[in-house]
Formats: sequence, structure tokens, C-alpha cells
Amino acid sequence: MRTDGLATAGGYVAGFALLFLVWHLAATVLVSSVLFPPPLPVLERAVVLIEDNILQEQIVASMRRILQGFLIGSAIGIPIGLAIGSFKLIRWLLEPWTEFFRFIPAVAMITVAVIWFGIGEESKIFLIAYTTVFVVVISTAAGVGAVGRDKIRAAQCLGASRLQVFALVALPATVPYILTGMRLAMSNAFVTIVAAELIASNDGLGKLLWDARLFMQVEDIFVALLALGLLGFATDRIFRFLIRAFAGRFNATV
Repeated sequence: MRTDGLATAGGYVAGFALLFLVWHLAATVLVSSVLFPPPLPVLERAVVLIEDNILQEQIVASMRRILQGFLIGSAIGIPIGLAIGSFKLIRWLLEPWTEFFRFIPAVAMITVAVIWFGIGEESKIFLIAYTTVFVVVISTAAGVGAVGRDKIRAAQCLGASRLQVFALVALPATVPYILTGMRLAMSNAFVTIVAAELIASNDGLGKLLWDARLFMQVEDIFVALLALGLLGFATDRIFRFLIRAFAGRFNATV
């Protein structure tokens, strides 16, 4: 197990090293433009921003909004998805809502969010919750529908009540789908928070991107992009770990 972990970590390091090598070659050989800096000046600028405590503040601001909105959206989406997957009447009533709103992207709701909540924290949290909830609803409902009928019948034959079947059979078997949906929703949350902060925010990585664009601070732009990519990668690895740790025995797809 430890050997597998070391091999995985080594693979990640090699992958990032290759990424930076390709970036360096592209910036110095293929493009060779001040608008596409190589990795070293970007990393040097990142060190300066870290020493000035600027990058940490922007990361904390964005991640705080992402986590708050993500948790709210997941807390709403999971029970709705369980209800849609378990009861036909609720599915008939709520599926039109889900299918209608999930095709309206969160980016299109930015104007509405600003009108309703202003440019404060509430608008960003609302947008993250909005982009999270429908992905979680659909994946959770799909998980309930995918529960093997043989498992349910076996539990019923052993005398389990409907509540016991749901709590001890259906819900555990749905966990992998819930976590996978949350994993997908997190990627949407990163896209949404940047768009929201570009338009209406006083801090965050999106604001850092916007300010850098206004003043043509190209290295700052790439620092923000690098931070987003690394944060997204780390967050996705955490979800993969959770899926393996808590849902692996239910055959989660990871």
C-alpha cells in the first residue's frame, strides 16, 4: 500500500515536472513573447506575492466562498436527489425543476445574483450553491436508481422494514454516486467563483486576475491560474481519497 502511494506521488511529481518543461519550451521557443512568460518568472512573482501575504489572502477568500456555497448546495442536493430517486411522485414533480434550471449556467445567473444580493459574499455563495445543487441531485438520484434489486429483495427477505432498507442498503450503495457528483460539482464551483469574482468582488483569485489584466501584470495572471490549477488538483485528490476510503466497498468509480 505504501509502495503504491509512493509510486502515485512520484507519478504526480513527474507529471508536473513535464508540465513545467512543456510550458518552458512553449514560452521560450514556440511563442517567445512577454505575454506568455516561462515558469521561472511566474514562480518568482508567486514568491513575492506570498511574502506580501497577497496570494494567501486571495486564495482564502475564494476557497471560503467555494466551501460555503459547495456545502450548502450539497446539503440541499443530497436529500432532494434521494427523494427523486426513491419516490415516483416526487420525481414527477421535481424533475422538471431540475432539468430546467441545470441548463441555465451559473455564469448566466451572475447578474441576477448581484441584483438580489449585491456584490457581497452572499451573491458568490449563492452562485456556488446554485452550480453545485443540480449536479449533486442528478448523481444522487442516479445512485438510488442503480441500487441492485437483488440487494433490496435480500434485505426484505431478512425482515428489513422500508426504513431499514433505505438506511442500510440504498443509502450506503448511493454514497459513491453522491461523492462522485460532489467531485464533479466542485470543478463547476471553481469555474463559477472565478467568473463571479471577475465581475463583482473586492478580493479573490478572480479579482486578482481582473486587476492583473487591467494593469498588464502578466506574471500575476499566470500566478492566479497556477494557484487555481493546484488548488483544483488538490481538491480532486481529496475527493478521490474519500471515495476510495469510505465508498470503495460499494464499487465506486474513481
